Amino acid sequence: MKTLSTLLGNLSVNEFLRDYWQKKPLLIRGALPEFTGLLTPQQAIELACEEDVQARLVTQRHGQFELEQSPFTAKDFKGLSKTTWTVLVQGLNHHLPEAADLLKRFDFIPHARLDDLMVSYAPKGGGVGPHFDPYDVFLLQGMGHRRWQISTQADRTLIEGAPLRILKDFKIEQEWILAPGDMLYLPPQCAHNGIAEDDCMTYSIGFRTPAYQELAEQFLVYLQDRICVDGIYADPDLKTQKHPSEISSDMLYQVEKAIKQVRWDKEDIANFLGCYLSEPKPHIFFDAPEPELSLKKFTKAIQKTGVTLDLKTQMLCHKNSIFINGETVQATECDYDLLRELADHRILPPLTACSDELAALLYQWYLDGFISPT
Repeated sequence: MKTLSTLLGNLSVNEFLRDYWQKKPLLIRGALPEFTGLLTPQQAIELACEEDVQARLVTQRHGQFELEQSPFTAKDFKGLSKTTWTVLVQGLNHHLPEAADLLKRFDFIPHARLDDLMVSYAPKGGGVGPHFDPYDVFLLQGMGHRRWQISTQADRTLIEGAPLRILKDFKIEQEWILAPGDMLYLPPQCAHNGIAEDDCMTYSIGFRTPAYQELAEQFLVYLQDRICVDGIYADPDLKTQKHPSEISSDMLYQVEKAIKQVRWDKEDIANFLGCYLSEPKPHIFFDAPEPELSLKKFTKAIQKTGVTLDLKTQMLCHKNSIFINGETVQATECDYDLLRELADHRILPPLTACSDELAALLYQWYLDGFISPT
């Protein structure tokens, strides 16, 4: 597989996946040599104040951390010069086309694993304390400089009562100062502490690693609307019991037999994963187009310009199933190839040979706010 320019430090994708992914940290100097960031500090603060944006404000006073959650107003950022603070804005790729473009550089990791792109801004000394995350992350430095301290320690004891998951006893094993364009990859559970050396912004590309417990619970929720267990409990041959409070073996057997009717296969699991992993986070909403094109005008538009996914849209595929924002549709083999291309690249060129069925499907997604003509 080809080398991704300098992004992986002249490693090929296969080399990176084999030697580093989910195994050990990797420091990459000049991963994106010309990169200085996508936002100014003021723009990050303004974004944190928008109603539909998830953001956090972390302040540190006398060695104690405090945490506030969005929504914020401009007043929340007044008078912070007397404290050490950090603002973190989640889902930057949902609001900034340039952020979505940046994520495309990481397409060597499957989209099903992608969480989002977060940006953090901190003046000198700012940070969120030593901690570890249960996911893979690439930490790309924008403006300024940040000191990163890391540890592979097994001790994950946290400070009790702290609003953040801060490690009680952090033992530094390695540290570096990252300049604009430098990047650090960290596998899950690698403890780290980032400290701003000056006014700095860091872009965190995170990849989710859902717990099996979470997946199992949500799969059962998924199944409850898709199973059918016939019959009702009956005991026409009921006999008296010495202890009426005991659940009888006959009742256990009958209910066990009924529950064993619940079945699932690989396709059920694939459909669940597609819906679950493409489901937007609770704070995300889609806006219907204004003004709204008719089906005829929409079809002419996409035949001329193609279509583009909304920044907030998540789209996955499996065999002939298409999953978009938690919904699933079955596509013909010909349409599936086109829709998979849309899912891969988030954009399609002019659809000069668009079938009526595909046009109708895309039009419904357009009305839902999932896509738009390019």
